Amino acid sequence: MIPESLRALIADTAGQRTVEWQGRSLLILNQEWGELVVCHQGAQVLHYQPTGDSPWLWVTETPAALPGSIRGGIPLCWPWFADEFPEGESELHGPARKADWRIDAVDEEEEGVEIHASPVSALHAALSPRVVIFASRRFLKVELITENRGEAPIKMTGALHTYFAVPNAFECRVTGLAGASYLDKRQDFSRFDQQGELGVRGPLDRIYQTSQVQVLEDGKRQLRIAKQGSDSTVVWHPGDAPPADTSVENARSFLCVETACTRLDPVWLPPGAQHLLAQHISPLSGDEASGE
Repeated sequence: MIPESLRALIADTAGQRTVEWQGRSLLILNQEWGELVVCHQGAQVLHYQPTGDSPWLWVTETPAALPGSIRGGIPLCWPWFADEFPEGESELHGPARKADWRIDAVDEEEEGVEIHASPVSALHAALSPRVVIFASRRFLKVELITENRGEAPIKMTGALHTYFAVPNAFECRVTGLAGASYLDKRQDFSRFDQQGELGVRGPLDRIYQTSQVQVLEDGKRQLRIAKQGSDSTVVWHPGDAPPADTSVENARSFLCVETACTRLDPVWLPPGAQHLLAQHISPLSGDEASGE
């Protein structure tokens, strides 16, 4: 689920420390409640594993060299998502995921941790982002908060591009999407309605228009994916033609279920206003699993 070299660094950590990995600076926490790894590049959560469980997030075995970004974990797509970049820009998914971020605060408690991060350098002339990460034995939550410090409304999109670790992507089921309208990016953004719940059986790249909670069922566990500030859920897997930084075999071990603001629900942020994009991941409770 994560590279062996990264696993070794986590195993050698007692408490909290900052280390170098793949040319990047990482904050590693290995506590009684679990494990968390945050990369300074992109303020990207690379790894989360509550005590007694297996990793919830996937990271490629062959990360791209700098200045490329690491595939896996929870990349931040900001202040645009996919090809929704403004005129004059060309960076897919925006500059946030490749930028250097500073860790502003690490507030540890017995039950978990709260981490605050901000970019080292300005990433936009008017928009200012910050990230808050909450982790405990019971949940992982990532908040991406954007403030418009300019003098005019600004259109933005974005995503928390989460790579979930799964035994086999093509045996997964994502519930909570039944009846939702979606754009199929593999069919020139044609619009369809989801018939029943989504069973993943091959490559797909869909933008669902929904604010509902989803549940990822992978045959071994059920993860509840709740969100704020988002009316789009992106479900993506490349099938057996993965990007160059990932093997076919390794790619079968992830499925992306992304909390997003896309072309279906762009945000127009007024001057002085803030927007919160958040994803809250937790195990499905017994009552929820039984439908009570």
